Amino acid sequence: MNQVWRRDEIESPCVQICVMHPEEKICLGCYRSIEEISAWSGMTPDLRSAIMADLPERKSRLKKRRGGRAGRVRKA
Repeated sequence: MNQVWRRDEIESPCVQICVMHPEEKICLGCYRSIEEISAWSGMTPDLRSAIMADLPERKSRLKKRRGGRAGRVRKA
């Protein structure tokens, strides 16, 4: 009776940091595209699994921002 109802699905990777990278067009929080985010609830478990498996590689595509002092300092 005290059990919480849970769906047997792959959880969303959302971490509530919803900012889209301007060049890569993926979210900086979860690394999904806007299309993937909006379609997530209707995706099959296999498609969700495939996206989840691809997320670590997507993180490496994001270029480190070079602003402030780090952007001005030249390496000799």
